[in-house]
This record gives sequence, structure tokens and C-alpha cells, in this order.
Amino acid sequence: MREDVEALDIRDVTANWVNAIVLQAQIDDRIKALADLAHTPLFFGRLDYLHSPGAELAEGAEGEQFYIGRRHVHDADGDPMVIDWRAPVSQPFYRASKKDPQDIALRRRFGYTGGELTAYEDEHLSDPAETAAVSKLLQQEIERPRVGPMRDIVATIQPEQDEIVRSGLSGSVCVQGGPGTGKTAVGLHRVAYLLYAHRERLARTGTLVIGPNRSFLHYIEQVLPALGELEVKQATVDDLVAREGLEVRGTDPAETAVVKGDARMAQVLRRAVRSHVGRPTEPLMVVRGSRRWRVPAYELEEMVEELQNRDIRYGAAREALPRRIAHAVLVRMEQAGEAPDDRVQDAVARNAAVKAAVKEIWPPVEPAKLVLRLLSDPDFLAEHAQDVLTADEQKLLLWPKPFRSVKSAKWSAADLVLIDEASDLVERTHSLGHVVLDEAQDLSPMQYRAVGRRCTTGSATVLGDLAQGTTPWATRSWDEALAHLGKPQAVLEELTAGFRVPREVIAYASRLLPAISPGLAPVSSVRETPGSLQVTETDDLTAAVIRSCRESLAHEGSIGLIAADARIPALAEALLAAGLPYLSPGEETTAESRLTLVPASLAKGLEYDYVVLDEPAAIVDGEPDERTGLRRLYVCLTRAVSGLTALHAAPLPQALT
Repeated sequence: MREDVEALDIRDVTANWVNAIVLQAQIDDRIKALADLAHTPLFFGRLDYLHSPGAELAEGAEGEQFYIGRRHVHDADGDPMVIDWRAPVSQPFYRASKKDPQDIALRRRFGYTGGELTAYEDEHLSDPAETAAVSKLLQQEIERPRVGPMRDIVATIQPEQDEIVRSGLSGSVCVQGGPGTGKTAVGLHRVAYLLYAHRERLARTGTLVIGPNRSFLHYIEQVLPALGELEVKQATVDDLVAREGLEVRGTDPAETAVVKGDARMAQVLRRAVRSHVGRPTEPLMVVRGSRRWRVPAYELEEMVEELQNRDIRYGAAREALPRRIAHAVLVRMEQAGEAPDDRVQDAVARNAAVKAAVKEIWPPVEPAKLVLRLLSDPDFLAEHAQDVLTADEQKLLLWPKPFRSVKSAKWSAADLVLIDEASDLVERTHSLGHVVLDEAQDLSPMQYRAVGRRCTTGSATVLGDLAQGTTPWATRSWDEALAHLGKPQAVLEELTAGFRVPREVIAYASRLLPAISPGLAPVSSVRETPGSLQVTETDDLTAAVIRSCRESLAHEGSIGLIAADARIPALAEALLAAGLPYLSPGEETTAESRLTLVPASLAKGLEYDYVVLDEPAAIVDGEPDERTGLRRLYVCLTRAVSGLTALHAAPLPQALT
């Protein structure tokens, strides 16, 4: 199929050089999408239907056989050999069961080792004599060692995951999922499914995956290309709100960041933007040739009031005002017996006197300058935060020493979110067709609003775990979060079956749930791995960590050494002294380099076959408060796929004892 595309000759099929460039770019993308992936088979399953799909279920009717794979594959004549996993005919591969065979006689799973077919396993779903059994191939695929970036899960999607993946484009979905439930993979595969089912629409409107940090995005960046989807953009929230010329050079104390991230700031900014609109006090005189046309102040005031009541963007209203004034002048011209046309109205709208009046009444607003003034001028802030923020909250917002200009200011990440809000009040933010928001529980209400602006006319897939919220402003409930996002009608789904973290490890970590997220159901892991958890007290912590890293490297797969951020420099030095080279989070593991040193603050969303956890108490102490610290520890405890070794010299947090 790739060679066919490479052999295309487009010299005589395009009308001009522009069309030729566009067509060649599309061909190049198609070639990339058809790239071979080492050790990744084109098919992983087979379905034998009792009857041909869509045909009458008549007795004696012949069935049909389909191979299921991550991509559609056809032969030289164009006949399908492998059916895309997203096609409707493939759905029973994930949903059919002994209780509900869905007209499937046989479901076959194929097992591979290093890209070579090594096993297969059959289920005769319509045979009452055969009892249901757990698929060993499925379990082996789930437990396969993690080396390299995150991979697709098309061979292992579970029925409850498939329902979310195939949910429609028109509705938004929020997925609450504990560690190892596959919520990130579900979100990415939902994007792949939506691109398959609504390709033309999403090609026009665009799709975006938002992750918590660059390490996480690097870890997941190969999943969609492996499924042939190359056009999905990836970003962090900080990337979304970035402004040219504005560099994040400052940090906020936790209590200040909480206020800046509060949804009430949207009202303060709205007041501040609208405060720039003035009240006309003088009539406007427009000179056209030898005639003068007068628009009285009360009429100008009515125009301003009407535009304000329409509640449109500040910039759009400012652009509409000269047209309103020009229309009033044209009415007077017609009353005087003239016959002006649209060109005259355009000329009046551009008249110097009209421009001057608009600038006086409805001056332009620069969002960054507006936020600079709010954070620098106590009187300006007090005026617009009255009855919205308390006096103490206003003090937290104000810079100790005001900055002179936008460029000299030491903006924080939360400040840029405020500037993004102000920018949207002035001019509408471009909306995409679909947005996936992962690790959403860590976003502030104002960050939710920033993401929501990017999908006002589209839909969203929100992924997260309330128990893993590790910011002082972490999400308290999904209903509240979805309201800030602008998607209050989103369907809430909960994934409680764990496929990644061993049962012993998740049970140990779940001891923290009553303290960090009361009422949240613990994950029920399907994997029982005796000996997967070791918790050891030691007098020489660093030496014990080095020893555990060496022991873990004797196993197959990736190793993650996770520690409090403050401990990272000392551990990095100890690893090098011990001759153990290490990677940073997000760097791709290889067969030769499998150990990653992970600061606790970057562990979220990552996974390793074996985890060595350094000093749990230090991870808790590294956060602003105990609850946030215990949530950070919960995240770190649940990164292991095969085994966790927790080492401590200080006493463990009480919830774990």
C-alpha cells in the first residue's frame, strides 16, 4: 500500500503549482501514516460471524470471516485483508461475550513475540458447550514489560473502555479512573475513533490533546501516529495560554496561586475590561463635502448601551460602533433627500471624527496591560474586585513591588491564564472540534475556563482521578470542574477495573484514600502478583536505594526510581558514583538504558515495570500541606506495573502503617 502511494505520478493531474504542493504534502502524510512499526503486527484478532454482517439471519446463510488490526489493509486489487479496529464490524471483538455473542461463532486472539506470531487462542462464543474463560493472551499482553514510550492498546481494549472510546462526537465525556484503569489510553483511542468516524469534520476543526507536562506528552506522543493519526496536536495548558514576548519568570506562593486560579477572577477581569467604555458627553459632527451631519450625545449613548446589553466581545463591539454611527448619519442623509449607498456608509465609518469618537468612547484594551494594572494598582483592583474578593485576597494578588511594563514584569504561569481570560473578553478564542484533557484533576477553575474556550463549539474528553489531585487548587468534584469547562452536560463515566498496577500494590496505596479522597471507590485490580510489594525500613537509605535499583535491573523492563524533588540531586550523584546511568522522565528507554530518575512532581501519568520509591515521608513533606502530600505519594505508589519497592528511614505516614 505504501509503495502504491510512493509510485503516484502527479505531474499532469494538478492545475497549478499551489495544488501540486498541497497534493504532494497529502501524499507525504499518507506515506508517513503507512510506515511499518517494528515488532507491531498489523492484525491481532479474527472474528468468524455466523452470518454476513447486515444480511438476514436466515438459517443456512453463510457467515463471514474478518481479521482485525490497528490499520485497514487491502490487497493489490483493493479487497480488504485486515479491518480497522474502529470499524463497526470490528466492535464485537471487544464487546461480544458468552452471554451476548453478537452473532460471533469464533473470536481468535493472536499472540506475538518480537513481531513474530507465536500463539493463538480461540473462543467459541456461540457454542453453549464451551465455558467462558479468562484469556491468557490478553493477560500476557497487558503484563508485557514497558520499554519505550506508551503504546496503543487496540488488542486489549475492555468492553467498558470500548463504550467510552466509541461514544459520539456531539457529546462530551468525563472519565474518572484510578491508577492503572487505562483512562489515558481510552482518551487517546477515543480521538483515534472520532477521527475515523468524523474525519472530514475534524480535519476542518482540529483536535488537541492536553497533558500535564512535556515529559508526559513525550511519553504518549507515539500512540496516535502508530494508529495512522498524524494530525493531532499536543500541548500543555501553559502552551495554550503562552503569549509572544511574555516569559514566565515568576512563581506564586500557593495561597496567591489559589486566588488567581479561582473562577471569581473571571468576574473581576470582565468588570475591568468593560470599565474602559466611556459615556458620550459631546455630540459628534461628521463633515461630508459641504454638508455637516450631527449625531447628538444621547443617541451615541443609546448605541453604546445597546452594544453593552448585547454582551458581545469587547473588540467586536468596538468594531461595530463606527458602523452604528455611520448608519445614524446615513438615516439623516436619506431624510435630507440624498441616496447614499454602502460605500458612503463605509466612508463615514472611516471618517476621522468618527474614529476619534470611537477611540474616546470605546478605547482599545491590551489584555497584558490590563492584568499588569490589576496586579499593580490597589485602587483599580479594589474597584473591580468589590464584593467579589475579600480585602485579604486582594492583598495576595498585588505584587509587593509593581513592575513598570509588560516586558519587565515577572509573570507567573497563573498570570498568563488571567491574560488569556482577558484576551477572550476582548476577542473570541478559536474553538476546536475536539479536545482531550488528561490529568484534569490538577487544573484550577481558571485553567478549566482556558481549556473550555478551545472547545466551545466542539466536544471534550476529560480524564482524571480526584485522588491524584496534587495542587492546592485541585478539583473537588467533576460536576464543578465540568461547569468551569463549559460542559456541564458531559457524561461521567467511572473506570474501577485496574489492569496495570498489581493487586497488592494498589491495595497498599488505597490505604491513603480515606485521607485524600473520602468516598472514592478503590480500584479493583485484575492482576494478582505475589511478591510485587516490598516495604523496607533501612538505616542507610541511599545505599539501599542503589542496591534495589541493581536488583530491579536484573528483571526485564523499565525501572523508575521515584523520589521527593529535594532528594533528586543527591540520588543523581549516588547513581553516577555507583556506575548506574539514568534517564530523565520522558526520555525513551532502550534495552541498554532502562533506569529513569523521576522527581515526584513529574511522576503522574508515567509507568514503569519496577519502581523503587525513596522515602515516602519526604514526598509528603515536599508539598504545601499534608493532604496534597499524601495525594502526591498515592501517585508515586501507583506507577509500578510489576513490582514496587518502598524504602524509608523516617517513619511512614500514619495512613500506611
